[in-house]
Parts: sequence; C-alpha cells; structure tokens
Amino acid sequence: MIAIIDYGLGNVQAFKDVYSRLGVPALIAKSAKDLNNVAKLILPGVGSFDHAMIQLDESGMREKVEYLVIEKKIPILGVCVGMQMMANSSEEGELKGLGWIDATVKRLDLDKCAILPHMGWNDVSPNSDSKLFKNIDKNMMFYFLHEYYFDAFESANIEATSDYGGKFTCSITKENIFGVQFHPEKSHNFGMSLLKNFAEI
Repeated sequence: MIAIIDYGLGNVQAFKDVYSRLGVPALIAKSAKDLNNVAKLILPGVGSFDHAMIQLDESGMREKVEYLVIEKKIPILGVCVGMQMMANSSEEGELKGLGWIDATVKRLDLDKCAILPHMGWNDVSPNSDSKLFKNIDKNMMFYFLHEYYFDAFESANIEATSDYGGKFTCSITKENIFGVQFHPEKSHNFGMSLLKNFAEI
C-alpha cells in the first residue's frame, strides 16, 4: 500500500487517481495512524518551504514519517516542495528542513532565466541506471512549476537534471529516499510511468 501524505499541501487526489488507473493500492493519509502497515510514501508539496515545514509539523505525521523513512527504510517520493523539504535548509525560508539529504535549496538565477517561476513542460535527463526513470521514453518531458531548486552537495544524490537558464538537479536519490522537482501527477503518460516505477521499487 502506498500512502499519499495529506498535510494540507499538494495534489493528493491527483496521485490517488493515477494509482487507481494503474491498479496500484494507495490511500490518502491524514493522520499518523493512517501510516500503519504501508509499504511506500509520497510527500507532495506546493507553496513555500517554511509553510510546508510548519504544515507537516502541525499534521502530527512528521515523527511517524521520519521513523518510517529513517528507521524502517520505507521508500519515499518527495514531489516539488516535498522534495525540497528533504534538504537541510532553503534560501526561501528560515526553518530547518528534514535534513535527509545533504543539500540546500536555492533560487533559480533570474538573470539567466527568461522568467520566474519556471512553469511548463521541460526535458529531463536521468542517470542511465535510474530506478525512477527506467523504461521511460528517452524524449521524456515533465511539468514544472517552481522558483527554487535542490542543490545536492554529493553528486551521488543526483538522479536527473533539467535545464532552465542552466542545468539544475530535478531528481534526487539516497538509498530509500527519492525526490522530483516536477509534478508527475500532472505529466500525463510520462508521469504515470514514473509513479508506476516508484510503486515497483
């Protein structure tokens, strides 16, 4: 069972709908007790970094999520701000992140970008051995909506890159932890394939 963490942010129903079409069991978790007996987690997110961290804290699910991810090594997929929360900190806010991956979140360079936020479809270049992107068309494109990007300190944590005013990390990995900057739930067949891959990890 995949639990989609509903802490007040993100397109939780869209993820549920994708997994329904795929025939993959999934539930929307609104409390810590909903996270019992789950095999995988999805941490969606939209909006600002600090607001997302506050919402997760106030949901009452953070402690259980961290136990499942860090102690039980259950696979988790962070999406957009849900991925950014996995870093140590963000230039967008003042609160500490989850610190699961050694990284900081930085703002895209407005001098190099045509416009911010970066919004719309963009190419993604994954590593050749990527689990998230396996068997997806090499001309894959995903839907982005963001102003900040994940700056991983270790290259081993970079799963895929994209380009908008320069190359940036758009997917990360560390053991059972995965993240994507784009929105697979809005990326049609490419996104459905990625979410299927995550379900099979």
